Amino acid sequence: MSANRVPVHIITGFLGSGKTTLIHSLIEQKPVDEKWAILVNEFGQIGIDQAMFEQRNDVVVKGLPGGCLCCQLAFVLQAALVNLLARNKPDRVIIEPSGLGHPAGLLDLLRGDAFQEVVAVHDIIATLDPRRLDESRVRQHETFQDQLAMADAIAITMGEQASTEQHAHAQQFVATLWPPRKWVHRIEHGTMPLSLLMDSGQASAHGVGTVPDTHRQLIASPTLEGAFFDVAPPLGQPQQKTASALGYTSTGLRWHPNERFDFDRLAIYIGELPTTARVKGVFHTDQGWKQLNRADGTLSVGSSAWRQDSRLEVITSDNDADTHTKLLTELHSSEVLLQFFNDD
Repeated sequence: MSANRVPVHIITGFLGSGKTTLIHSLIEQKPVDEKWAILVNEFGQIGIDQAMFEQRNDVVVKGLPGGCLCCQLAFVLQAALVNLLARNKPDRVIIEPSGLGHPAGLLDLLRGDAFQEVVAVHDIIATLDPRRLDESRVRQHETFQDQLAMADAIAITMGEQASTEQHAHAQQFVATLWPPRKWVHRIEHGTMPLSLLMDSGQASAHGVGTVPDTHRQLIASPTLEGAFFDVAPPLGQPQQKTASALGYTSTGLRWHPNERFDFDRLAIYIGELPTTARVKGVFHTDQGWKQLNRADGTLSVGSSAWRQDSRLEVITSDNDADTHTKLLTELHSSEVLLQFFNDD
């Protein structure tokens, strides 16, 4: 076993549980002498999380949209990881599976012959939003349960947004897991101490099983359509992609970068989506390029360095699919979209 294997950290967790925010906080604490590679998988077809990361010379970010790393995109992950290790030579790799991704297949791949002497899988960290335990649909979801069962450590997120009672319930819930997790840490302001990542040991084998039947049914003919660096859609012709699996529907939209949105009206429309909808977007607006991120009905907005195109991803339970499709269709209307075909 090589002593020079690259540490690989898997940060898993259900939809909207704060995985990307947590990774951002770790990047901000990154040792200056290390180069990191971040692989982000998304359930949606458009791919948007990569646009949420700032471009840095010491952090390489690769987005893999349109499926599950553990199932449909396993071969894509293998190729992407081989390429990253060979070309960028990172000192550390962080993999963020989709919120609906099952970790079993991912672990099988990383521990297989192709990577056995190349990478070392460290403690699997699962993020847990205490508010999700109040939702029977989430609490009883097989993937939600398996993500926590396979985790070596648990980061309880949404420190300021969840109530004291919800946090107490989360602590009680985690305490019932067996064997006990190596650590349980409550995340405040989206920040986790870097030492919890850097000092982690080799991932354990507890809870590791086979990919469940619900995920096996997803294994079909993988496609790279919707790859993150697709050419932008033509002016006035937004691209839309929709997919459903595991009880959830994802709808993504992309616009030419010269098409600008009325920011205030855009925010209103997003606010009208079901409160349970997971919404992420990067938009060229009349107030500049903006990131929009909404989980559990709370919308956060920030500036964005992304300039390739405007894009929106909405994930809802199938019960809300008709509602969110109707609202997304309205985003094509002129009262929300301001088109400047000669924009600089």
